[in-house]
Amino acid sequence: QVQLVESGGGLVQPGGSLKLSCAASRSMFSINVMGWYRQAPGKEREMVARFTSSITTTYAEFAKGRFIISRDNAKNTVYLQMNRLKPEDTAVYYCNSLYRGANTWGQGTQVTVSS
Repeated sequence: QVQLVESGGGLVQPGGSLKLSCAASRSMFSINVMGWYRQAPGKEREMVARFTSSITTTYAEFAKGRFIISRDNAKNTVYLQMNRLKPEDTAVYYCNSLYRGANTWGQGTQVTVSS
C-alpha cells in the first residue's frame, strides 16, 4: 500500500506559477505509475501529467508547454511545476499512484487562479 501527501496549492494570479509536491510512503522505484490529476467544480477528474516509468512522462494537451512533472527519487517525491497559470486551471489537484494493481489518491490540494 502507498500513502500520498500533497502540498503546495494556493491562490495565484493569472500568469503566475505554483509548484506542487507529492510525497509517497514508499520508494517510487516500486510504483508503476505516478502523477497528477485535477478536478474542477462540476467537471470530471482529468489527468494532468504522469510518469509511466521512471523516465517516461505523459502530459495532457492543456499542460504541454506550461506544466512540468519531475521527481526526486531520494525523497520519494513527485513535483508539478505549473507556469503561466490560467483561471481555467483552478481545481483540486490530486496525486495518484498505481502500485501492485492498486490505485491510490492523495487528499488533494486546492489551486485557485484568480486576480
